[in-house]
Amino acid sequence: MNILKKGIVKMVSVMPESVVFIFAQKYIAGKKLEDALRVTKELNAKGIYTTLDVLGEGIKNEEEAIAAQKQILSIFDVIEEQKLLSNVSIKPTQMGLMIDKELAFELISEIAEKAASYNNFVRMDMEDSSTTDATIEIYKRLHEKYDNIGIVIQAYLRRSYDDVAALNPLGTNYRLCKGIYIEPEEIAYQDREEIRQNFLKILEKMFDDGNYVGIATHDEYLINKAYEMIKEKNIPKDKFEFQMLYGVTEHLRDKINADGYKIRIYVPFGEQWYAYSVRRLQENPHIAWYITKSLFGLK
Repeated sequence: MNILKKGIVKMVSVMPESVVFIFAQKYIAGKKLEDALRVTKELNAKGIYTTLDVLGEGIKNEEEAIAAQKQILSIFDVIEEQKLLSNVSIKPTQMGLMIDKELAFELISEIAEKAASYNNFVRMDMEDSSTTDATIEIYKRLHEKYDNIGIVIQAYLRRSYDDVAALNPLGTNYRLCKGIYIEPEEIAYQDREEIRQNFLKILEKMFDDGNYVGIATHDEYLINKAYEMIKEKNIPKDKFEFQMLYGVTEHLRDKINADGYKIRIYVPFGEQWYAYSVRRLQENPHIAWYITKSLFGLK
């Protein structure tokens, strides 16, 4: 079955966009901001928070970076106007990191300023390992002026525990996830159990040092272990939240919500949906299997 599912992933990755979109709709809100706002309102009605995630990365010119920034600035206006329980995530390469580090810093600074004016928050996503140092550097500079900005740590990177040990004294607000990019074994754990154990080791360090953590996982084992750690250490509810992606493990999302813990859903949307959707399928062969079963009417 594993071989079959891997084959299905390859097949899906070369399907026409029109076909992929039919099934990608479970995992993206849509192509427009209005789609993401609709989903956010539906989740907010259940007491679930969101992060609006404008799809797009690896921007190649300054004009595109500025256009992406203007879109994100306008989203904060809408969140405030409609009183939504939501913040926004950005990707450094979406803000021109691959063009000019200073450009990215300035654009993200303006975003942090807009978010702060509404008492809102912006999350800097972590991308592949080629951008890790630059992302952390920009975060540190921003943190000198803004306390409403957070960063992502990927547990599969071997360096992450040391990064956390260095960032914790700043009072860093984290999103802790396993990691999604394909990285070489020299810098990233490949074994599932090694990644899990490093995730828990990092989470404990964050808690012990008093940092706020977005525990971002769909892994029920890690969720249960996080529950245990929270209870054992008596971690206050205002020091953490759970985070998941839209359309994934909704039964766990609802359980966490019912258990009285804050849960936040990343709601991706935008014209750049195709690359995101294909990557989701490549990372999760079982999702591709579900898609193929639906496509061919299999049980």
